This record gives sequence, structure tokens and C-alpha cells, in this order.
Amino acid sequence: MKNFDEDQFLITRHKLCRRHFLKLGMFALGTCIISEPAISAAHSLLSPERVLYLYNAHTGETLKTVYWREGEYVTQSLADINYILRDHYTNKTKPIDKRLLDLLYAISRRLNTHKPLHIISGYRAPSTNTYLRKYYGGVSKTSLHLYGKAADISLPGYRLSALRRAAINLKGGGVGYYPRKNFVHVDIGRIRYW
Repeated sequence: MKNFDEDQFLITRHKLCRRHFLKLGMFALGTCIISEPAISAAHSLLSPERVLYLYNAHTGETLKTVYWREGEYVTQSLADINYILRDHYTNKTKPIDKRLLDLLYAISRRLNTHKPLHIISGYRAPSTNTYLRKYYGGVSKTSLHLYGKAADISLPGYRLSALRRAAINLKGGGVGYYPRKNFVHVDIGRIRYW
């Protein structure tokens, strides 16, 4: 029979209690340093439904759809969103990254708007991207539009700077500000601003 070692028990218990205490402390610290925008964005993503209201500025098409319901993305709504965010030059579609949809939703919630986000550019086919690079400049050869991970948006009735600020505060990826062209670029790549 093994002897009970009270000292070893107390040391082990102390280590467990200390580890538990440190974990709780790290959790508490984490909740203090998480930014209010991140908490707000997380809260908006906890809704039982997520609705996107989109207007394609080139085709005139409008879509208002519940794209997420009770923890699941709605397949038909995703197909409808892919279509409205299609490359309007080639009419080609690509699956739009769900994280981009969540970012667009969070931006709408952040601005507390019931107006449609105007889509200037969503998915971009390689041929379109090459054309825009050649004739308009300022277009990346490896643009995230090529992968359904970026959108150029505006929101009539709101200052473009407010749209930009909302996107930056959410820290969801890259944010480009184009006041002369009247749109804000948002993507789900690394966080960066221009």
C-alpha cells in the first residue's frame, strides 16, 4: 500500500489552484482588452438571423435575404448573393467567402442602417482584373476580388468617411478609402488601411 504524502498532495493542489487562478486571470484580462467594436461585432453575429440588403450599382439589381439562420448559412441565399456580387463584365460568379458576408453584415449593423449596401465591385474574373489593371490602374494583380474575398461598397445617405470608420473599427481585414471614386474597399485579408 502506497503511503499518503500530505506534502505532495498540498503541492499538487496548490499547482492546480494556481493554474486555475491564472487561467481565470487571463480570461478576465482578455475581456478587458477586447475592443468595444470587436464586442459589438461579436454581439451582432449572435443574432438568430443575419440579413444582407444589397444593391448592385452596375446592374440595378437588389437583394434582401436572410443568409444565416440559427447557426447555419442558407444555401439558396448564398447562391443569390453570389449572383448579385458577380462580375458584371463577364457575368461570371464565384462563391463569395462567408467571412466577407459576415463583415458586410457587421458593417450594416454597426451603422444601424436599413438601406442597401451599394456594391460597386464584388467578385472579379481574372480577365476583368487584367483589364482594370491595364486601363484604370490601382488594381492589384492578386486582388482579393479574384477569390470572392473583397467588395467595393458605398452607402448613399451616409458619409463615406463613416462607412470607412465602421469598417476599420471592426478590424475584419483590409480597408481602402476611395473618396474620388465614392467607395470603400473591404476585404477579409490581413488588417491594413490605405
